Amino acid sequence: MRLPVEFYIARKYLLAKRKQTFISIITCISIGGVTVGVMALIIVLAVMGGFERELKERILGATAHAHVTSLTGSIENPFAVTEKVRKVEGVVAASPYIFTQMMIASGSGAVGGVLRGVDTATVGDVTRLRRDLRVGRLEDLQRVTKGGLPGAILGKELAGNLGVGPGDVIEVLVPGGTITPLGAFPKTARFRVVGVSESGMYEYDATFAYVDFEEAGRLLGLEGRATGVEVKVRDIYAAGAVAQRIRSTLGYPFWAKDWMQSNRNLFSALKLEKVVMFVILVLIVMVAAFNIISTLIMVVMEKTKDIAVLMTLGATRRSIRRIFAIEGLIIGVAGTATGTALGALLCVLLQRYRFIRLPSDVYYISTLPVSLETGTVLLVVASSILICFLATLYPALQASRVDPAEAIRYE
Repeated sequence: MRLPVEFYIARKYLLAKRKQTFISIITCISIGGVTVGVMALIIVLAVMGGFERELKERILGATAHAHVTSLTGSIENPFAVTEKVRKVEGVVAASPYIFTQMMIASGSGAVGGVLRGVDTATVGDVTRLRRDLRVGRLEDLQRVTKGGLPGAILGKELAGNLGVGPGDVIEVLVPGGTITPLGAFPKTARFRVVGVSESGMYEYDATFAYVDFEEAGRLLGLEGRATGVEVKVRDIYAAGAVAQRIRSTLGYPFWAKDWMQSNRNLFSALKLEKVVMFVILVLIVMVAAFNIISTLIMVVMEKTKDIAVLMTLGATRRSIRRIFAIEGLIIGVAGTATGTALGALLCVLLQRYRFIRLPSDVYYISTLPVSLETGTVLLVVASSILICFLATLYPALQASRVDPAEAIRYE
């Protein structure tokens, strides 16, 4: 394929002669600036995408994709409702649960937390609780332990805060107790720890205590009822549509909320942070674009006589503009291509070798997460080339305004 003559002239101007070494140095600096900016953009956006992916996986591992509740406060005949939910299009599994705030105490102290009554037969199909268990089995919740006490599974951080482990006894206090002349007394129950779970989300591991569904119902006076039904859907990004179908199927007084609604504030903050970082890092590319402007202006000043000769030989002002626009684009494309390649290479190395370690007690992620998406790379490449193209407009316009008569008058 034959390229236009303007391309060959622009390439010749970039390959400066020995006496024009300074222009070549400035050109290399311009390419380097674009390279660094693009590389930083790709790496930072990939890391932020990795954090967002890890957060989604951990949230969706600890909780269900959607929750069905009742506006009356509790769900009557929860297993019948659960069976109806399972038949809704897009639903993979469903499980009833009981949820309440509690105070949990041991010999080492007391902390606030959340008591979750789960159906051991179905909860493993909806959440990752079975896989998150580090000690014990899910079925241990149904057996009566030593001393006739029911079993409980605690989050890793909650167990650590209480100083308890498998075999230790804890006391749970829940609201809704009896009213006496001395005031309201919470309901209490004793459980024996039969397992420890670790989801990777500090908020869950530090607050959740799991007990058998029937045992939680007896403790809270919810025999034959449930707080809600948790649902697993086939496509997590279609959870909103599935929740709408569940609402339509069950009707009043039931309500369904998907995981994106439940964590809207968190993911909105992540998205805003990602956009802000993109804007900030684009400024690096814009700084490199100013180098392109200065480089082209110097070339225009150096090549004024050449421009005059070209125009005398019949080159149009439009052709002159194209020459310098192509020259700027060559710089921009070269820098963008190099930066993209280096950024993608570093992302691949981070994914494969995980050589950047993070303190797991702070982040709950042992290595720096990276998620390089094709759409992100294309956005960065398109933005960089567009900025570089805009940087060529002023120098190209100035070059086309050269008066050939004035430029070669004294030659």
